[in-house]
Amino acid sequence: MIFKPDSIKPIYVQIAEWLEAEILSGQLAEDERVYSQYQLAEMFTINPATAAKGLNLLADEGMVYKKRGLGMFVSTQAKEYILTKRKQQVLGQMVKDLVAEAQRLGVQEKELLQMMKQAREEIYEGGDGER
Repeated sequence: MIFKPDSIKPIYVQIAEWLEAEILSGQLAEDERVYSQYQLAEMFTINPATAAKGLNLLADEGMVYKKRGLGMFVSTQAKEYILTKRKQQVLGQMVKDLVAEAQRLGVQEKELLQMMKQAREEIYEGGDGER
């Protein structure tokens, strides 16, 4: 992953989101050791304090836990927590934006639902999605 320094999201938030994606994809399994702040700093050429801030975001939310002297590890419920959080925050906001735009354009609910169904079918036919 390449961080976007010009993004409105701080780099430490991008670090936390990248780690969340690693957990969701199974690259980091529950009770597995997470990269240290120094490993992350080296991987992404960032300040270790920035990497630590990203790790601490995850720790504050309970997605990782600290083992004294050993580092941070993925918590047992991290994947489920991330899925729930992203559904509520990311998808929730996307749906609100979509509905608002449809309203501005005069798209009726039935037409919007048909458009969503068609898009979903195209994604599945293209092999980019899972059922």
